[in-house]
This record gives sequence, structure tokens and C-alpha cells, in this order.
Amino acid sequence: MIQYLKVRPLSPELEAWRIKIEGIAADLGLDFFETRYEVVSYDKMSEIAAFGGFPTRYPHWRFGMEFERLSKSHTYGLSKIYELVINNDPCYAYLLEGNEMVDQKLVMSHVFGHCDFFKNNFWFSRTNRRMLDTMANHATRIRRYQDLYGITVVEEFIDTCLSIENLIDLHRPYRPKKKTPAIRPKGDLPDELMGDGENLPRLQAKEYMDEYVNPESYIDAQRQKAIEEREKAKKHPENPERDVMLFLMQEAPLTRWQRNVLGIVRDEAYYFAPQAMTKIMNEGWASYWHTHMMTKCGIMEGNEFIDYADRHSRCTVMQKGGINPYKLGIELFRHIEERWNMGRFGAEYDRCTDMEERAHWNLNTGLGREKIFEVRKHHNDITFLDEFLTPEFCAEQKLFTYAHNPRANEWQIASRGFQEVKQKLLTQLTNMGQPVIEVEDANFNNRSELLLVHRFDGVELDDAYSQATLKNLHSLWKRPVHIATRKGDRAVLLRFDGETHSEGGFDGDSPAA
Repeated sequence: MIQYLKVRPLSPELEAWRIKIEGIAADLGLDFFETRYEVVSYDKMSEIAAFGGFPTRYPHWRFGMEFERLSKSHTYGLSKIYELVINNDPCYAYLLEGNEMVDQKLVMSHVFGHCDFFKNNFWFSRTNRRMLDTMANHATRIRRYQDLYGITVVEEFIDTCLSIENLIDLHRPYRPKKKTPAIRPKGDLPDELMGDGENLPRLQAKEYMDEYVNPESYIDAQRQKAIEEREKAKKHPENPERDVMLFLMQEAPLTRWQRNVLGIVRDEAYYFAPQAMTKIMNEGWASYWHTHMMTKCGIMEGNEFIDYADRHSRCTVMQKGGINPYKLGIELFRHIEERWNMGRFGAEYDRCTDMEERAHWNLNTGLGREKIFEVRKHHNDITFLDEFLTPEFCAEQKLFTYAHNPRANEWQIASRGFQEVKQKLLTQLTNMGQPVIEVEDANFNNRSELLLVHRFDGVELDDAYSQATLKNLHSLWKRPVHIATRKGDRAVLLRFDGETHSEGGFDGDSPAA
């Protein structure tokens, strides 16, 4: 499926427009990494999209499956990928061969908005800015493991790792680092020199001599000693650990190559996390600037207006049963700009209860552009909506919640109330919509069994997903695995012992309560 990526440089006409649009973006205050554009065919665009936006990834069947889905969707006329851009320094963006000139100009304007967001938003500040090279290194290492241990063995282990790639601590990269030895102190070295990622006592040695000075037998002895010491402790970990993948890297009885593969999947999960945490803001910011540049900066010619309107409306249309991040993001940025231009903020405005006066409030403060740049710098989707979503905005955008009416057997509007709409949006975005799972005890019942806790927020775990995840966790931990959660008003303990799933009451001091 995946062939060597063949790209073409920009044509002279496209290059001239790129230079012009880049100058306009810089004059408007956008600050971005060097941005390199390449033109690719739709097949190549589908390959890159299947790889999550990168020209190369490690070999795995899911990328081929995604390529087939995207290719068929294009063939049947169900979708079209206009652009892809990578959070990297320099940024790389791909333009679709055969697009009309208005499409290419719109895409380039949109891309510069993304690149500005990648560079300046706080939540991207801890991401790897050389991820293009890192992805290629990951692919090389996975291929080497497949050569050594077999494609099926490695691919099945990757399947297991991917099933828990959401069990990370989204805020871990932004906390001050504890003064403890780094988990992978030697960086992205060849596997022979990297060690196994554990904080075990090691004899000092040059990197190229490490595997001889610290052989597997010595490391196994130190690991066994560490396990015995931990068993003496009352509880491990001392505090709940939200980064389940990291805990398994450190504590699970895995081979060196398995730890390294788990580390690769975890590293990539942390790289992609900010994109999920800022989807509404990121797409809204890029859409805001492509609209502004196309309509007010002389980029769009008169005969391109209808085509531009068609492309933009496809991008921002609201679909049934969901929220379009492009639409919600661009409208909320416009709403913030309007509020700060008119002075509709601060204690005096908040105290005003006269709806007529609020509707005509205009102090001509002109602070809107400055404010949206500030918002772009500091917020993610949750804080963005929590801070700036207003009753006026919800009414203007006709937002509502819906629920299933069992008596009528149909989905109906449940509420148009501001608090209900806001709470529903924030709930869907919290932890990227995934359940919060933490490691509570690695020696549960004093039998080296793993206990995890679901931080119950009113939504129960899906039985099929929880059973499959417990099975995969067991394959890593090699001992029975439990998860404490709630079903209705009952605290329950789900368990998998390697053969059967079971469910029982949880009568301890349930953290899930």
C-alpha cells in the first residue's frame, strides 16, 4: 500500500502566491516556523493522511486499513482532503495536485494560521519539534524488531499498546519535573545502548559498552531485588498514577524490545495529544485567518468568490448530531473579538442586568485583535469554552443538547439552556472524551495483582471495551488485573485473571465513589 513518497515542488505561480500570502500573514501579526509546501497526488495525500499527517510511520495494518477507507471515500465522492500540515520545525504542508488556484490559496492561508498556532500556543510548547525525524526513527526500530522477532509477534504487541494509548496523563508534560533520574536518560539512541527504561542501579559505563558491563543477567537481578523491596512496601504506587503506560513501562515484566515499543507508542500519543486538546481552537484560528486573508487582503480575485464561498461553507457547515470544530472555533473567536472591540467585558458589564442595555453596549475599546492573540497563546478547548462561551453566543448559534425519548422512540431536543449546553460541551472535551483511569495499587490483595480506578464522572464504562482493555492489560502485567468503577449507584470491581472475566462488589474505600 505505502510506496516511497513522491512530491513535487510548487509551480512558479503557486510559489509566487506562497510568497505573497506569507508576507500578508506576517504583516497581520502571525508568527510561524518556516513553512514548506509540497504538491502531492490524491493517492499520496491519502497515504500521508493514513499515517496521521506524516510521510512515514512504523509498519502496522491499521495504516493500510485507513488508507483504503480514505481512498474509497474519495473514489465514491464522499470526501476530499484539501491540506495536511505537520507540527514540526520547519512545518511541512501538503497541497493536493489538481486543485483549483482558489483552493490552493485558501489552503495556504489556512496553513499559516495552523503554523502560528503550533508555534505559539502553550499546549504545543512541550511537543517534539523534530517529530518528522523521530517518526522515521521509530519506523526503523519497529522494522528491526520485526526482522528479529517476526512481523506477527511485533504487530500483535503494537495492537496491545495501541489499545491503551489513551491511558496517559495529558497534563504531565506541563508540570515541573521531579528531581529523579530520567526514565530514558540517553534519549533516542539505538536499542542496544538505550537500556530498558527502568530506574535500576547500573554500573557506570560508556554507552557503547553498556550492554556488556550491564548484561541482562545483572539487570534481571536488580529488577528482582527492586520487586522484592516494593513488595515490602504497603502500597505501590504511593499516589495514584494516571500515566498508565509509563507505569507499565517501569513495572511490567516486559522484554527490552517490548518496553521500547511501548515507549514509542507512548511518545507518539503525547505528541498527538495537544492536537486533540485544541481541535476547536486550532481549526477555528486557522479558519478565522484564511477568511480574513482571502476576503480582505487581496488574495481572492473577483471570479473566485463563488468557488471560495462553496469551499468555506463546506468546511464550516454544522452536521447532524455533532459539533463542527471549524464552525464553533471561528464563530467563538469572532465573538471574542467583537466583545473586546465593544468593551463587553469586565465587572461593570457583568453586573449589568438590563438586556436592552447589554445588547447595545459599545465602548469602542478596540481591543479585539489583541485579545484573540492572547487567547490563542494560553488556552485549550476546555478553558476556551469555559472562559468565553456566553448565553448570547449560544442563543446566536442556536446550540442545544439532545437526548433519546424512549416513549416516542426518537431523539429530541433536551435543553437550550446555557448551563446545560456548556456542561455538555465541557464533559465531551474533558480528557478528550475518554474515561479517566489511574493505577491505584500494583500489589492488590498482596498478590502482585494490578488495581486500576475509574474516576467516575456519571458515564459508565462500556462493557465490551473494558473487557478487551483488561485482557490486553493482563497480557502486559502477566497477573490478574482489576478496575474499580461504578454501575449506577453500585461500586463494582471488574476482573480478568487470564481466562475469565468476573464482576463483583467493591466494599473497600472505593476511589471510584
